[in-house]
Amino acid sequence: MIRAVLLFLFVLGPSVFASKPNVVLFLVDDMGWMDCGAYGSQYYETPNIDRFAKRAMRFTNAYSQPLCSPTRASLLTGQYSARHRITSATGHQAPQPEGHVFLKETAPPTQPMLTPESKNFLEPTQITLAEALKSAGYRTAHIGKWHLGLTQPHWPEQQGFDVAFHCHPDPGPPGNYFSPYGVTAEGNPTAKSKVGTITDGPQGEYIVDRQAAEAVKFIAASKGGPFFLNLWCYGVHGPWGHKEDYTKAFMAQKDPAGRQGNPIMASMLKSVDECFGRILDELDKQGVADNTIIIFTSDNGGNTHSNITTEGKKSANADWRKWAGTQPPTNNTPLRDGKGTLYEGGTRVPMMWSWAGKIKAGSTSEAVVGCIDVYPTVIDLLGIAKPDKQTFDGISYAKVLKGEGELKRAAYFNYHPHAGANKAGGVWARSGDFKLLRWFGNPDPLELYNLKDDISEANNLAAKMPGKTEELSALIDGFLKDTGATFPRPNPAYKPVAAKTPAAKTDPLDNWKERGCKATVQDGILTMKSTGKPGSAFLGHGMPKMEAPAVVTLRVRSTNGGTGRIDSLPKTSADASIVHSTPLALKAGHWQELKVELKEKAPLGTLRVYLPDSDIDFIEVAPANGKPQRWDF
Repeated sequence: MIRAVLLFLFVLGPSVFASKPNVVLFLVDDMGWMDCGAYGSQYYETPNIDRFAKRAMRFTNAYSQPLCSPTRASLLTGQYSARHRITSATGHQAPQPEGHVFLKETAPPTQPMLTPESKNFLEPTQITLAEALKSAGYRTAHIGKWHLGLTQPHWPEQQGFDVAFHCHPDPGPPGNYFSPYGVTAEGNPTAKSKVGTITDGPQGEYIVDRQAAEAVKFIAASKGGPFFLNLWCYGVHGPWGHKEDYTKAFMAQKDPAGRQGNPIMASMLKSVDECFGRILDELDKQGVADNTIIIFTSDNGGNTHSNITTEGKKSANADWRKWAGTQPPTNNTPLRDGKGTLYEGGTRVPMMWSWAGKIKAGSTSEAVVGCIDVYPTVIDLLGIAKPDKQTFDGISYAKVLKGEGELKRAAYFNYHPHAGANKAGGVWARSGDFKLLRWFGNPDPLELYNLKDDISEANNLAAKMPGKTEELSALIDGFLKDTGATFPRPNPAYKPVAAKTPAAKTDPLDNWKERGCKATVQDGILTMKSTGKPGSAFLGHGMPKMEAPAVVTLRVRSTNGGTGRIDSLPKTSADASIVHSTPLALKAGHWQELKVELKEKAPLGTLRVYLPDSDIDFIEVAPANGKPQRWDF
């Protein structure tokens, strides 16, 4: 009888002994909300992430901080950045000494605002998620980017991790993604001398592949008991090292939606997806997949600002231009802007959770959640008590995950005092469908959006809805007070210098000519409405010094959608004997960024942009040879 029971337990595998579920947190660097198939991309290939989504709960309103270090600190502490004070991507800089003043009382008279300095390290007194799990009997590992402290007292080993694979300084990966990584075990970490536990692999090994191998090794070695794997992927951050064979394949592909098309980003996401897939496969192999809570998310919104017109001397820039031209890393449409901003494109991220038999497979939640909630939610699911000395801003949404109730939250906040006017940044509160953005040091400090109706944040309702604006503004006041935020404030020593009055802009269309339509500009948006036959309305501009091939990029919105085209008349606008025409299509509704390739090698001459009735944020023309030109109306 005893032998029969033992045989039965052997057949069940190691998971029968592990009453406590394992935890895997997989964090991607700079992955945007739209950067996988599960969230709507039709260009990037992410089969492993997509198959995971079929067994997970997918959140559509999940938030990070605008930059990586603040998000990472929030994941491990359960706190807003305003409380833990890591407010920018400064975890690779020297830690400030004890007694350091992070918000000076004065500044030079040329600086209008006093702006706080970000803390460069995670405070050792914080009781991290890793420490909480370790105290509960978990074996813990951190693999990858850390960015929460340059020097050894602030490394992951001192924050609750038994196993750690990392190096410093670490805003990006060592070795530009490829082995040899050049990391030493001891020494003083500097930009030219990385120090940590990463060892070289075979010549040309890709660091994301190595992360997968280290994760697999840790899972295999931990199958006898519960473990916490904290894998913070180096991809897809700069300097954008990529496997060229993957990149070549994506060069030949097009996005049917016309949004994304950067082959370097597609290549890097493919490698990230393979890393995640190897972890999923190893969990299956070890028989612990069903007893593992898996969390997949990103540290901030997709990068839409790097490498657009870079002419620098680094070889990475030449490589970028070879494969991606003047494209930014990704496109977050329909979300506004990207990484480093407080708009949705900078803070809304993918977030998925799975736990077999506990979290409904293939489900979706619209609950507003974020990085501050991961710690309290994990320990709630595991039945681990909150550490007495740890303050949480986040709340558990375990009931949402298990289908046992809704998340009751008055508001979610995001704080980033390092951008915008006077580099003073801002803060936002989201309550229900409404989001109020308050800028510090900005002449127009308030922006209110109904995200349910206006996910692109195009229609500021602050003046039209003063009651809602006042309600959310009061919530922001309470947030700043409760967290003790060192928020920007006016510099008492500031002495404004009388500026020369700029010449009035005599042509709001910036030399674009309206034909068959009426074009007006208001608040930086050009609106064109047809006055003639359907399909005859266009904006024209002479470009005698530019030549195709070129890429025309437009950020545009059309209520009804429709078709259009871009014509190039190489001779003159009066001579239509030669016309190179490229069609385009507009979807109805949200803002979208269109990229139209003009492939015919010839002078652009006169460019005509034919559109249905539309709003235009900007037009950019980027020739293959030469500097791009952009019109922000």
